[in-house]
Amino acid sequence: MLDVDKTVLKFRAPQEDWRVLIVSYEANAEEDAKGKVEAEVKAAKETLKNTLLTSLQMQNIVVLAGSGTSQGTVGGPTMMNLWDECTKEAKNSDPILEKVKHSKEEKNIENLLSRCEAYIQFNDDVAVKDFIKVSRSKILTSCTKFLKNENLAGHRTLLHRLARRRVRDSRVKIFTTNYDLCFENAASLAGLVLIDGFSFALPRVYDPRYFNYDIVRRSRNGEDTNSYLEGVFHLYKLHGSVNWAHSLDGDKIIMKDAPNPNEVCLIYPASGKYRQTYSQPHLELFAQYLTSLREPNTCFIVSGFGFNDEHIAEPIISAVKTNPHLRLIVVDPFCDKNSEKSYWKELYALASQGDDVWFINSSVADFANLIPDLKSLTPAERLAKDVKSMVD
Repeated sequence: MLDVDKTVLKFRAPQEDWRVLIVSYEANAEEDAKGKVEAEVKAAKETLKNTLLTSLQMQNIVVLAGSGTSQGTVGGPTMMNLWDECTKEAKNSDPILEKVKHSKEEKNIENLLSRCEAYIQFNDDVAVKDFIKVSRSKILTSCTKFLKNENLAGHRTLLHRLARRRVRDSRVKIFTTNYDLCFENAASLAGLVLIDGFSFALPRVYDPRYFNYDIVRRSRNGEDTNSYLEGVFHLYKLHGSVNWAHSLDGDKIIMKDAPNPNEVCLIYPASGKYRQTYSQPHLELFAQYLTSLREPNTCFIVSGFGFNDEHIAEPIISAVKTNPHLRLIVVDPFCDKNSEKSYWKELYALASQGDDVWFINSSVADFANLIPDLKSLTPAERLAKDVKSMVD
């Protein structure tokens, strides 16, 4: 018998079934069966490679990174970790759960904080207010302390591969719901540049105009032969960052090492996240996100995002339906297990009817290694790439 591992490293193209990228055999597998599956896997790898290669040649590349990109080997906290951290002192948390009528069995920190915030709108309860304050402090600490540069190999590879696009194409845009500094540290380690909406001089102050700036390499001999610098990305942190802080006068957002919970600029887990996106700087960042989904000739890569935030998931569904020049690539280790969940189910239906939606069952690190290295293409592949760019 042949034992094919269909749980990891596989992909699903529009109007097709899953195709595996790795196989394993039982000890007594027949050679003919092994050869057939190996041929199928080889063909699947070639198909995915060509798809990713054409995706890299699209005019616009956009990445949406969810919390999953910071978990696993990277070490970032899961929502369950945050629940445990905020409720581990039962003597303090149990009375709060009873007051806001939140079940102990429903270990969802976002729902709990939502209930707490709703409760204090009608009750001047010091204990609940303190619980919210302490929980936010613990969330901030949990999203800060885990970061270790040696665990960022996946982020570095992803940025490195995407940095090898043609500089005349639009800059790669990275949107993330994460508060941590994984992408900032990975870019620094790889010698890449992130334009994040903050000034280049100290103190670093947020101003969306900086997203309209770019970096060029000037000629030394004074001739007019300036060229765009390679490896420049735009980074948009939709829910804020652990190093963003409100200034003392409350008039500016500045970048600051280890801001305290009272001054940090974050949208904490709660049902009010959508409402908070209407305040700056989140409003401008979210507007950029919506605009990127409407651009023609766009490859939109979603990695580690569970489609649980409606204000972020809904625009993706709408873009797939209305933007005929959009390619959506969804990357998640549990893509195949999420097919019956709300937005996932709709995406699977769109892919089944022929929309350009691809699913890759993979972690962000494994996906990064699947991306073709544009600088190491064979002569034939390079010729095909150049011909396609001329046609486009």
